[in-house]
Amino acid sequence: MLEFLRGRDVLVAGWGVSGRSLIEPLRDIGANPVVTDAGAKALAEAAELGLEVAACADLESTPPGEPRGLSRFALVITSPGWRPDSPVLAAAVTEGIPVWGDVEFAWWVDQARIYGPVRKWLVITGTNGKTTTTQMTHAILRAAGIASVACGNIGLPILDALRRTPGPQVLAVELSSFQLHWAPSVRPEAGVVLNVAEDHLDWHGGLDAYAAAKARALYGRVGVVGLDDAVAASLARKAKARRVIGFRVGVPADGELGVVDGKLLDRAFTKAAILAEVGDISPPGPAGVADALAASALTRAIDVAPQFVREGLIEHKVGPHRAAFVREVAGVDFIDDSKATNPHAARSSILAHPHVVWIAGGQLKGAHVEDLVEEVAERLVGAVLIGSDAPVIAAALARHAPEVPVVEVRAGDDAGMQDDPSRADKADALMARAVREAAGLAGRGDTVLLAPAAASLDMFADYTHRGRSFAAAVHALEDGDIGRQL
Repeated sequence: MLEFLRGRDVLVAGWGVSGRSLIEPLRDIGANPVVTDAGAKALAEAAELGLEVAACADLESTPPGEPRGLSRFALVITSPGWRPDSPVLAAAVTEGIPVWGDVEFAWWVDQARIYGPVRKWLVITGTNGKTTTTQMTHAILRAAGIASVACGNIGLPILDALRRTPGPQVLAVELSSFQLHWAPSVRPEAGVVLNVAEDHLDWHGGLDAYAAAKARALYGRVGVVGLDDAVAASLARKAKARRVIGFRVGVPADGELGVVDGKLLDRAFTKAAILAEVGDISPPGPAGVADALAASALTRAIDVAPQFVREGLIEHKVGPHRAAFVREVAGVDFIDDSKATNPHAARSSILAHPHVVWIAGGQLKGAHVEDLVEEVAERLVGAVLIGSDAPVIAAALARHAPEVPVVEVRAGDDAGMQDDPSRADKADALMARAVREAAGLAGRGDTVLLAPAAASLDMFADYTHRGRSFAAAVHALEDGDIGRQL
């Protein structure tokens, strides 16, 4: 499948983590990588490494057939964030040049046995819970003594995982909707769609296209869907997997995994096998249990024994910024769920606590918050809003929770902070103000919860920066900062 690249130029579109991971594999198969990127700094960095580079503007404007135009390339491999209508990619399609994502390329590198025997891929996708499920899956595989690695959207590029020595037998692969859009050939040993809610609609153009991208995880031998999520459950009917099973945080039917009397139960791969206790699961709560069931389904699909499922789930601990407890101050718990970057994730986070002072806001990316606010209104003690879409959330609160006190903490033109060289300091100062305001609205028994329901890039470097900023502000609080003393 990759022989057509030998001795040919391949355009690497995007000089990020995934772009860097492509260079050595392309060279190993005899191709010549050429890097393009919209940023001059990125191109300069690639050139310093001895790579040939091409400016996007030159590729877009060069007439077809010119030696330095797109026609010289046998393949374009795009970073996952590049939209299909990006000028370079659109021009490549017009000229009949195939466009792959780095995951698609990694799949064919693996199938070609460039770096050893073909691996088993366990693919995890969904709007929320991907990283936790991927980590749980990897923990179960480790407990079973299976050489494995967690890779993909979780941070380690798949190509870097394939090149490891000794190589893994199984890949726990977290994939975003962007990555799946550009990877139509991937056929995992087992793949799961955890849930599907409004997210990245600005990139995909609508919920149907977003869901269709997620459904590509269900093209392999075993497809797994979250039955408690209506959209994910509906994908079972369209799945191309040879076998489709489901999981639910409730009593499972035949062919499902679920929960009975506080125990995770497998009724899909055996008549009935107890896999773990609900109390074994981190993070606690329905979302964590759902992720554990999904990880259990993936690993049971490749015959991992129940005892290793339990050992792995006991070993797993939730990662930072995912409903992580930060500190208790004067009877108020402070929880960092900065990873709740869309309304669906924020919903799960808020519903885990009875009385919440909610810190929210950022970039909604086309998602709607009306249903979220209406559902959680009775749990809200107060709300503190930050970021460019704070007014949108404020309007929803005014309509559906008019008695909840709302404070907007803004720095003027928040939307322009992403281009401000001093934005990190400004964002940290803004978060410190937000945390103090939230503490002032809270009282003993309440939870101050950072669950933004929005992306972070209007203010922060990423969601981890946002979470660290929140934690630092919380650690600076004193008992007297809590407003509703009892």
